[in-house]
This record gives sequence, structure tokens and C-alpha cells, in this order.
Amino acid sequence: MKDIIKHYTNGEVTIVWKPGVCIHSEKCFHGLPAVFNPGQKPWINVEAATTEQIISQVKQCPSGALSFFMNTEYRYNATGRHRIKGTKINFSDKS
Repeated sequence: MKDIIKHYTNGEVTIVWKPGVCIHSEKCFHGLPAVFNPGQKPWINVEAATTEQIISQVKQCPSGALSFFMNTEYRYNATGRHRIKGTKINFSDKS
């Protein structure tokens, strides 16, 4: 179970869940129950809240079992705007 990784996306953000890392603190469920509901299948419903709400809640995961990445990000430089897909933002490093 340690190697299982699940992805849930609303098109803008993707939630990454590692069930083998989860310590079942229930912070996600109590903080945003419309999205994180262990009584439902699938238990993560990314359509039930805004991207900002989801990101805020995922950042509170104490074990790092939940992380996220933005599906599309734009960067600007001297030559203009560039699209970067799959920019990973991982909050599992609690150091």
C-alpha cells in the first residue's frame, strides 16, 4: 500500500494522495468535508470546493499524504509568456 498514489483533478489543480503515508488525522475531512469524505467513493471530490479552498486544506495535511500540483502555470520572461504544465508543489516535506 506504501507505493499506491492516487490523483484527483478539477482541471486546474490535481490532488495527490498517498494512502500508505496517511496517518488518518482527519484534518482534511474536518476541514473540508465536501471534498474529503471517507464515506464516499471516490473519497475526494475536487468539484465540491474552489481550487483555493482545496489548496489551503491540502497544505494542512500533517503527514504529507496529500499534496497538489497546478495543472497549468504561466511564467513570464524577456521573451514573453510561457506555459508550463504539471508544475508540482509538494508540501510533504515538513522539515
